[in-house]
Amino acid sequence: MKIAFIGLGNMGGPMAKNLLKAGHEVMAVDLNTQAVAELVEAGASAGSADDAAQCEVVVSMLPAGRHVAGLYLGETGLLAKLAEGALVIDSSTIDAATAKKVHEAARVAGIDFVDAPVSGGTAGAAAGTLTFIVGGSDQAFERAKPVLDAMGANIFHAGGDGAGQVAKICNNMLLSVLMAGTCESLKLGMAHGLDPKVLSDIMKVSSGGNWVLEKYNPVPGVMENAPASKGYQGGFMSQLMSKDLELAMGAAGEVAAPVPMGALARSLYQMHNKKGNGTKDFSSLLALFEE
Repeated sequence: MKIAFIGLGNMGGPMAKNLLKAGHEVMAVDLNTQAVAELVEAGASAGSADDAAQCEVVVSMLPAGRHVAGLYLGETGLLAKLAEGALVIDSSTIDAATAKKVHEAARVAGIDFVDAPVSGGTAGAAAGTLTFIVGGSDQAFERAKPVLDAMGANIFHAGGDGAGQVAKICNNMLLSVLMAGTCESLKLGMAHGLDPKVLSDIMKVSSGGNWVLEKYNPVPGVMENAPASKGYQGGFMSQLMSKDLELAMGAAGEVAAPVPMGALARSLYQMHNKKGNGTKDFSSLLALFEE
C-alpha cells in the first residue's frame, strides 16, 4: 500500500521504517527536514500534508489533540481532501473528545478512521513490537490491522470511537505510578549501600516485579539499552508523561473517578519538569528522589 506517515519523532520515525521493511510504499511528512531525510535514505519519498491526500492510507503520530484536529478537521483539513474509502490511523495519544470529533468527521466523509495510540516505547517502535490500542468500528479495525501488524506485536480492539485513547491513558497513568514507586524503592536500597542491579534482579522476580524493572530500569548502567544508560535521551520525554497524566486527570473528572495515585504521580512529574527535566526520559524521575 501507499502510506503517508505524518510525524516522524522518536516514535514515528522507527514506526515508518518498519512499514518500509514490510514492503509498503511510504511518504514521509514532517516539519523536521532531518527526520524526513533519514526516512528518505531508508527508502521513503518526501511529501507534504497535502500530498498525503493522494495516499490510500494515512498514519499520524502527533504531540497533542490540537495538532490532530488541525491536521484532519475543517474545510482545509486532510479529511476533506482524502478520497472516499481511504483509511486513517492516528497513533497520537490525545484526549478522547478530540478523537471522537475526528471519528465523526471521517464518518461523514466516508473514510475509515481509528484512534490507535501505542505502548512499548522507542525500543518497541524500533523493534516493531509495539502494542496498539485501537478505537473505532469493526470494519475500520479490520482494515487497519494489517498495517499495524507491520509495526507492532500486540493489536487490541478496545472498543468504539475514542476507546483506544481512554485505554492508553489508563495504561500510562499506571506506568507513571510504577516508575515513581520503582525509583523510590531503588533509591532507598541504594542509600543503604545496595547494588541497584542486584536489588533490581531481586525485585524483578519477587512480588514487586513490574515492567519498569524488566524493560526500563531508571538507574544508569543497570540496563544497557535503557534510556537511563544513554543520558536519559531517546525515550519517552517527562513532559509527555505529564501531558498523558493531565489527560488522565481530565478523563477521571468526566466520570468523577478517584485517582489518588495518578494525581500524586502528576505532581511528582510536574515538580521534576519544573527543574528542567522535561525533555529527558520519564525514567529520569529518579533524580527527584536523589534530592
